[in-house]
Amino acid sequence: MKQSSFIKINPADSVVVCLRPFTKGEQIDVDGKSITVKQDTPVGHKLLITDAPAGTDIIKYGYPIGHAKENLVAGQWVNENNLKTNLKGTLSYEYHPVNEPLAIAKDDRTFRGYVRKNGEVGVRNEVWIVPTVGCVNGIAERLAKQLEAETALEGIDAVHAWHHNYGCSQLSEDHENTRKVLRDIVLHPNAGAVLVVSLGCENNQPEDFMAMLGDYDQSRIKLLVTQRVVGDEVEEGMKMLRQLYAVAREDKRQECPLSELRVGLKCGGSDGFSGITANPLVGEFSDYLVAQGGTSILTEVPEMFGAETILMNRCKTEELFEQTVSLVNDFKEYFLSHGEPVGENPSPGNKAGGISTLEDKALGCTQKCGRAPVSGVLGYGDRLKEKGLNLLSAPGNDLVASTALAASGCQIVLFTTGRGTPFGTFIPTMKISTNSTLAANKPRWIDFNAGQLVEGRPMKEVLADFIDKIIAVASGEKARNEENGYREISIFKNGVTL
Repeated sequence: MKQSSFIKINPADSVVVCLRPFTKGEQIDVDGKSITVKQDTPVGHKLLITDAPAGTDIIKYGYPIGHAKENLVAGQWVNENNLKTNLKGTLSYEYHPVNEPLAIAKDDRTFRGYVRKNGEVGVRNEVWIVPTVGCVNGIAERLAKQLEAETALEGIDAVHAWHHNYGCSQLSEDHENTRKVLRDIVLHPNAGAVLVVSLGCENNQPEDFMAMLGDYDQSRIKLLVTQRVVGDEVEEGMKMLRQLYAVAREDKRQECPLSELRVGLKCGGSDGFSGITANPLVGEFSDYLVAQGGTSILTEVPEMFGAETILMNRCKTEELFEQTVSLVNDFKEYFLSHGEPVGENPSPGNKAGGISTLEDKALGCTQKCGRAPVSGVLGYGDRLKEKGLNLLSAPGNDLVASTALAASGCQIVLFTTGRGTPFGTFIPTMKISTNSTLAANKPRWIDFNAGQLVEGRPMKEVLADFIDKIIAVASGEKARNEENGYREISIFKNGVTL
């Protein structure tokens, strides 16, 4: 229920979120009860609206976000200093399926994409150079710059070399994660052509890696093993790139149904408005897209802790429920195996923005996936199989998680932020601000402002504009990170380096 200066998100909540700074001594009226503000409280932060003795759960979004560390009284500022997480280790869960119909009409909207030979659709037509090992990053970059200079990007959207530090001196799971993510990049539909550049002696052996690609289009994917070239490996690579470019430049956009659109859902630099504006907006879009037969993918598993049962009970089948339980508990075991508590979150920026515990963050974070049922669960590096809402195993780190979303097959990442961030991964990474101040201060970072939702504009109108914006980006309009040239990849690492 929106008020003039604060918002109570759920009727069961014991806190309200400040829409402006409050000063000590101010009077606010909540549900007909007058409350005196006990201390200066920043915008986006929480004010307690009912007394909470030590140990009492504090409720936000209708769920506990932790418990009071000391006796608290109505009007107090609730923050990380007086609120403690309830999270512990791994848990046992029971499946209580919730099947809420979306009741969203299908429409005939389309986007203009590139239909690939295997039927997948890209929203960009780029030429990529993918190193199998970090040792050849410099060669890959030189090739990209030379092709870009020669062609002036005629007929394609961009040329990129995707730097990384791996491909050798890794063991077991880390080695396979690197190979899978690099495979996913090579096969991604946003690439019209790819040159794979290898050194030759690395653990990620070139022939074995190419075999992972399956039955690929050899006119669009080629391999350069630099140690086997006698003489100038750059010129040999340029011969291959010129051939690849000649093929890719002939590709044309065509109308594609929204059922072919796949978006990743991510947040970073969250604040107290993330769960009120940007995340619910992205959740509405996710539901809309799923209703059109399209796909959305939610990741950041550690930022599901505290809200995981909501996702588990939305699983279509008990098998998916069990996979989601493993997704969550496996990540908790990962934390515990390194001697780290599972609730070691949020970040200093999150706390400054009004998020006090991981449950507080998670309950806002998971709103990005709306209300749709969970149709699939993916391991790290897995490629998408099921349309609809999917859950993906990846950490909360912005670049690692966004890379994983792109690797799974998403053509665009929708990234909500309250503090702001300029980065992008190897696909368009749209930034949605939670507040209008950020959008005004960082126009070169922000693609869409969800802050208007607390300024009187109804969700239906904002969602319509948001849909238009996403379709425009899918049809070729550059996201801010693309305009700025901020694009990179990061691969998850867990084990030793040889």
